[in-house]
Amino acid sequence: MAEPTHLDSANRVVFETEKDELKLPPSSILIKELDSESTISHTDSPGSTEQVVKGAEGIAHLARSSIISADDQPHLPALTFRFWVLGIGLSTFGSVLSEIYFWKPQNATVTALFQLIIAYVLGNAMHYVLPSKGLWRSINPGPFNIKEHTCITIMASTASTTATAIGIIATLDLFYNTTLNPAAAIFQTLASQLIGYGFAGILRTLLVWPTYALYPNNIPSISLLQSMHFGGLLNKKKMKYFWIVFAAIFFWEIIPTWMFPLLTAFSVICLADTSQSPLVRNLFGAGSSNEGLGLFSFAFDWTLITQAYPLYWPLQTQVSSWIGLVLSYALMMGCYYSNVFEGKSRGLPFMSTALFSGNGSSYDQSAILDSNNQLDPEKYAQIGPPYMTTTYAVSLLASYASMGAAFSHILLWHWKELWTAFRGFNFLKSGQDFDDIHFQKMKVYKEVPQWWYGTVFFLSLALAIGMAYVGLNTLPWWSVIVFTIIAFILAVVLGFIYAVTGFQIPTSGLVQVIAAYVHPEQPVQNMYAKMYGYSTGYQTLYMLSDLKLGQYAKVPPRATFISQVSGTILGAVFNYILYKSIVGAHRADLINPIGTRIWSGWNSQEINSAAITWGALSKELYSPGKLYFQIPLGLLYGFLAPFPLYILHKIFPNQKIWWYLNMPVILTYMGWLPYSVNGMWWPGFIIGLSTQWWVRTRRPRWYNKYNFLTSAALDGGSSIVYFVLNFAVFGASGQGVNFPFWWGNPNPAVMSVESMLELAPHKLLLYDKIGVVGLSESRKRLGLRDIEVTATSVRVY
Repeated sequence: MAEPTHLDSANRVVFETEKDELKLPPSSILIKELDSESTISHTDSPGSTEQVVKGAEGIAHLARSSIISADDQPHLPALTFRFWVLGIGLSTFGSVLSEIYFWKPQNATVTALFQLIIAYVLGNAMHYVLPSKGLWRSINPGPFNIKEHTCITIMASTASTTATAIGIIATLDLFYNTTLNPAAAIFQTLASQLIGYGFAGILRTLLVWPTYALYPNNIPSISLLQSMHFGGLLNKKKMKYFWIVFAAIFFWEIIPTWMFPLLTAFSVICLADTSQSPLVRNLFGAGSSNEGLGLFSFAFDWTLITQAYPLYWPLQTQVSSWIGLVLSYALMMGCYYSNVFEGKSRGLPFMSTALFSGNGSSYDQSAILDSNNQLDPEKYAQIGPPYMTTTYAVSLLASYASMGAAFSHILLWHWKELWTAFRGFNFLKSGQDFDDIHFQKMKVYKEVPQWWYGTVFFLSLALAIGMAYVGLNTLPWWSVIVFTIIAFILAVVLGFIYAVTGFQIPTSGLVQVIAAYVHPEQPVQNMYAKMYGYSTGYQTLYMLSDLKLGQYAKVPPRATFISQVSGTILGAVFNYILYKSIVGAHRADLINPIGTRIWSGWNSQEINSAAITWGALSKELYSPGKLYFQIPLGLLYGFLAPFPLYILHKIFPNQKIWWYLNMPVILTYMGWLPYSVNGMWWPGFIIGLSTQWWVRTRRPRWYNKYNFLTSAALDGGSSIVYFVLNFAVFGASGQGVNFPFWWGNPNPAVMSVESMLELAPHKLLLYDKIGVVGLSESRKRLGLRDIEVTATSVRVY
């Protein structure tokens, strides 16, 4: 079996063996089965030979190769008792944890790799524990098999995200004083996601069944699944190793997350800076939300470090991200201190995704909106425009640039694959057959009837239109249909790119621009238009990807469909329950533009900022001659960015440097830093370089056997303890419990005062529900003469 070794000049993952080499598209993070007999060859190994198979033919070669087995045992059950128990349990866990992460300073996710491995461990445990004779055989029909394992993975991963609708509903609650009733909120969430499943049914013949629809991001999952069930991957020695690492990280995470939180971003430079220089804090600080860029700061918290994907991404992708981060340090600091976008001169904080008035105080958006949450021109003339922090504005510019670069990158590197797929464009025709070994194997199973998908689509569309008129007039019926059509068009084009290359082109900004022209001066409608035009399309891609994973694992299509829909329903319910609990208990922290080291509303603030700037004030802020005119032009700048690299590659095709330069990734990470605590990048750099270069080349057998197993154990142990701590001591369901204060665990009250002083020093500030604890220490540390702290406010003069 071939092993991915590097990216070629087109930023494609390269497999190399003694006889052949296959080039795959960017963002394909591929692993081979983790077997003790596995070895790795490299391009710089002596005597290696290459035979390059390019384009769609190469992709077909991979799909038919031994990387993905075509073996099947049709008699194996899929929707077993074990599936329902573990699927519901892991879906609930993933949905709850993902919603908790949504309100955290760090931009963390629930990893599918952990869910896949923990499902395997628990599934086998149920096989050995549950009775299996007589009538009991219905709940324990035999060894835990790949079909039920795949269904559990699909169901859990579907639930383990925060739905876009929940983010919008929370934003309405926090910033518009509008609360939807539970039924309307959950139905609205389900409608926005299930519409995409109807699209998936139509697009199966184009984006699932053909061989070129590879879905490279599924390769790690299917490779690991087949290794577990066909190759006996997790023997006793590896299971022992997994649980040792799992337990070690479980107990360690208690220290940096609760007992010694300064370890979340340890900066020697900040500790040595006795003068508390703003320049030092802005560049090197990273210990709390929106503190600084985190240069040379080191996190000892795995829930942060894993965001850099050091054990998962290939070295070439990580190098592109490192290049983007280095450029980001220079860009953010240079723009801020040269007063680009007027952030410094107006006294705005260095980092925040919130909006501010021209004097540096929080922008009162309710003062410019009428009772229907639409722009009131007369009020706006009195209040004036909002301002973004320089770092946030630069980040938006980089985000639009990465969007434009993604389109041109795909066109330049993958034009042949695009042409091969779309020149036939007969995906709406029925009765087709495909020369794909996995598709042929699936013929023994009943396919999902088209009317299933049609029913889901029309019921969901009707539900979406109905919910638009329940409690809050979000969109007119025709707008729901228009943006649903836009989502379908994007799903067709972007779905092919995702299926062939594994690369997702971010289009939320593009849809929001369209929404700004369709619904001018209406921020709430802008949010919902983006949801139906963007989120619905991406839900289609996830469904298509799961259908392909089911095809690889030979899961009956109807079982895949049921798994996906069940996960979506569970995810919507538990997303809503946790949102209500967290917002109810920590509303003040979530509205605060700075946030705390435990809770932050930066995700919701970003949704609101985009809705106000694009939905209500697009002409006032982004028109030619306005302060933020350059931001939407990032689409054009980014579209042009890959061309110089492509031309240089054509002139110097044999230079290895092109393996490490992926312009969409570089531009994405140029705008990444203002959104989180930033202590993870430097330990991520060290771990990534160590594992993906030194270990992979010097200790290939250990890498094959234990690298991804280590990643799953670290993600699993840290996820479990983080889940427990959030409910036990961080107050996810109510009042939190502080660990005794000491220099490694600063008093939150003191940190709140400091954050507000950074936000607008020497001005009257109000902050709800801050305690009086730490007042004398605040005076001492901050040199304050006039400060009054009550149970409900802080006054700083």
